Amino acid sequence: MALSQRLEFRQSQSLVMTPQLMQAIKLLQLSNLDLTTFVEEELERNPLLERANDEAPGGDAPAEPAQFSDTDGDESGSQGDGLGGDDGFGGGDAFEPGQEEWMSKDLGTRAEIEQTLDTGLDNVFSEEPAEAAARNAQDVAPTTYTEWGGGASGDEDYNLEAFVAAEMTLSDHLAEQLSVAFTGAAQRMIGQYLIDLVDEAGYLPPDLGQAAERLGATQEDVEGVLAVLQKFDPPGVCARNLSECLAIQLRELDRYDPAMQALVEHLDLLAKRDIVALRKLCGVDDEDIADMIGEIRRLNPKPGMKFGSARLQTMVPDVYVRPGPDGGWHVELNSDTLPRVLVNQTYYSELSKKIGKDGDKSYFTDALQNATWLVRALDQRARTILKVATEIVRQQDGFFTHGVAHLRPLNLKAVADAIQMHESTVSRVTANKYMATNRGTFELKYFFTASIASADGGEAHSAEAVRHHIKQLIDSEAPSAILSDDTIVERLRASGIDIARRTVAKYREAMRIPSSVQRRRDKQSALGNVLSTSMSDRSRNTEPA
Repeated sequence: MALSQRLEFRQSQSLVMTPQLMQAIKLLQLSNLDLTTFVEEELERNPLLERANDEAPGGDAPAEPAQFSDTDGDESGSQGDGLGGDDGFGGGDAFEPGQEEWMSKDLGTRAEIEQTLDTGLDNVFSEEPAEAAARNAQDVAPTTYTEWGGGASGDEDYNLEAFVAAEMTLSDHLAEQLSVAFTGAAQRMIGQYLIDLVDEAGYLPPDLGQAAERLGATQEDVEGVLAVLQKFDPPGVCARNLSECLAIQLRELDRYDPAMQALVEHLDLLAKRDIVALRKLCGVDDEDIADMIGEIRRLNPKPGMKFGSARLQTMVPDVYVRPGPDGGWHVELNSDTLPRVLVNQTYYSELSKKIGKDGDKSYFTDALQNATWLVRALDQRARTILKVATEIVRQQDGFFTHGVAHLRPLNLKAVADAIQMHESTVSRVTANKYMATNRGTFELKYFFTASIASADGGEAHSAEAVRHHIKQLIDSEAPSAILSDDTIVERLRASGIDIARRTVAKYREAMRIPSSVQRRRDKQSALGNVLSTSMSDRSRNTEPA
């Protein structure tokens, strides 16, 4: 077969991930502090980009940040919100990182992409947050990002401090244990709310009644979660006073007997050095009381201080949710977390007339394109966060109205389908973003809970509701009729809940409920103790005087 040369023309579609597009995708998952740090780096790098409060003559006037209300749950900003339908971004063909329609197109050159993204909108940003807030909140050096014009960063950007691990804070340490101790969304929300109240010494406020009222939960639910938190490391954490802190540590050491309990409950006498009164209350001699006081002194009265050297980061919400006048919910962005930047077109026009070298012209042309892209990417990021947050509020309206017991099953796909975005986009938006509500401040990911299918084909059940049902069945079982996991599965299916036995076992273990065999032994032992005590009391009453 002879070899020959020939010319052929082929038309094909390919995905072109420009550096700007990759950077815009990364912007979605940055927290507000990371975003501020990134914008500060771009302001230093790009001479055509400046802060809006510098009042440059060539800068564009910023508009008000986008916001709208979710009033009836059926219209999530489809009118007048700039987010539904034709929102200035081309509707379904809008710039949407991760969206299938966008990714399936031939993106073409940079100029063609920017022409597609030309919205004609002004910059939608608010006042710039304090520069020191971002620097003080960072435990390590900020990450070095790829330059907007493409190309790798130089050696001067290489920072060894970026590889140093951040110190573990008390809040992070407790949050890690919380994710293991609870699998229920409601319990995790209550636990995270209590962890946020813990001070640097490891103590909670004395009165937690407001927590139950604010979360819409019962006092028993809050006390149950608190009992588990008080078993976390370090021992003594999440106590409400010094006596409770010492009691938790003594229980951990298996030294909380009645005499020690009396001593811990009368620490005021120990402070006054009234040893005689303490000895009488504890019912011990001088040697024992001295040993008990020595044990108390070896305990840690401030268990959280071992984490005190780490810098604590203030959690600033990205979205506010407030009750609306018509009974709905008003969702708006926190303007303090949106950097306000402008492109100085006047400065670029003056430079373009004086620059003669081709290299200099190319540099400032790239700087203009990068600055324009950054402003539009920040604008789209703000609108996407608002869009996702509003849909979460609409889906979880029961939580905001009645509390954690009314959380609905929710996943990323449900939100993505409702707002016509890709799941990956929703996942990036909900990472490191917080929502301030009437029931506290929560991360957006907290509102996504698993679902259990219905046995009769009806609406799915929330995993938290199923756990509550399992707990009720076990609490109401008789000592002579302990329910096995298979029996629980049968009763749940009779109630319309389709669930597997291994799932019941997983939920039961997560709630720290022992197996049916162990529960039978425990209840029979408790019943035997009650009977023996009753017979002993009866024999004393029948003895002759």
